[in-house]
Amino acid sequence: MTISVPKPVGVDIAERKLRVGFVLARSFTLSAFALFVDTLRLASDELDRSGRVLADWQVLSSTRHLISSSCGVQVAPTSDLVDPSQFQYIVVVGGLLTVKEPVDSQTLTYLRRASAANVPLIGVCTGTFILAEAGLMKQHHTCVSWLHVQAFRERFPDHKVRSDRIYSLDRNRGSCAGGSSTADMAAALVRRYISRAAEKNALEVLQIEKARSPFDIQPRRPLAIECQDSRIKSVLLLMEGHLDGGLTMAKLAASARLSRRQLERLFMNEVKMSPMVVYKKVRMEHAKVLLLKSKAPLIEIALETGFASASHFTRVFKSIYGMTPTDLRTGARAA
Repeated sequence: MTISVPKPVGVDIAERKLRVGFVLARSFTLSAFALFVDTLRLASDELDRSGRVLADWQVLSSTRHLISSSCGVQVAPTSDLVDPSQFQYIVVVGGLLTVKEPVDSQTLTYLRRASAANVPLIGVCTGTFILAEAGLMKQHHTCVSWLHVQAFRERFPDHKVRSDRIYSLDRNRGSCAGGSSTADMAAALVRRYISRAAEKNALEVLQIEKARSPFDIQPRRPLAIECQDSRIKSVLLLMEGHLDGGLTMAKLAASARLSRRQLERLFMNEVKMSPMVVYKKVRMEHAKVLLLKSKAPLIEIALETGFASASHFTRVFKSIYGMTPTDLRTGARAA
């Protein structure tokens, strides 16, 4: 299901505005915020006049201190943590995961209050981590970037998460991988709440030919595998998000809405390998990185990539790379 916000009928235009509140994390991603708010700005008025005719927005904060983005540019809050029911959506824009407390306790309480008031909440970039930390994503599908999916799974192992699609709208929660897909999600909200004409105006001024849908695949290609079929790309991203070997052929096929035989045929025709062979290679590539970049024991790396013993892991690794994991590490140190 998707977020459903009915359009009010027969009311003054000021009452029909799409009102969005933004919560910016410490070291938030500036591009994600800018694309979202500019899509609203351009949809709110004709051409590039920037009037707040059909939409309005506020940067919410518990203090009036400047909020620094990950690139160092600072943004000033424009509103206190006002009644969340004033907004059709509250968008949490995340940033660097290395920041220990991306938002303060007052803001987390405010987000829970907004949820209790049935205000749809959207996590952009790593804003999904903030919502999950507040206990607000457990019953919803979460979309995160392929770059952050492992960190999300480790921090919230009981949450449903995917890293193949660019954004998700699941009932009264939204989540977005960040980057340019932020404009796609904002355009979807404009189309739903304002009009297709407003969406068209915003995208044309932003030089975006067409908004992508929630079913579009994140532009990430594991193992540099050349493929054109979006179903294969989606499956590859799913593999990369489950490096513990927990995926079966049935799960891979179901994720692409194909039978096992259809998926097998698709991979053999385009990739020249079976899905499970590719899955093993994806896991071994991750193991190779761990061997070169960490000092973790072989058994830890074996378990992380879905092998029950170091000996089994070593045999599979050697069959793919022609050397044992120990040989790889020794050679890297010697170089």
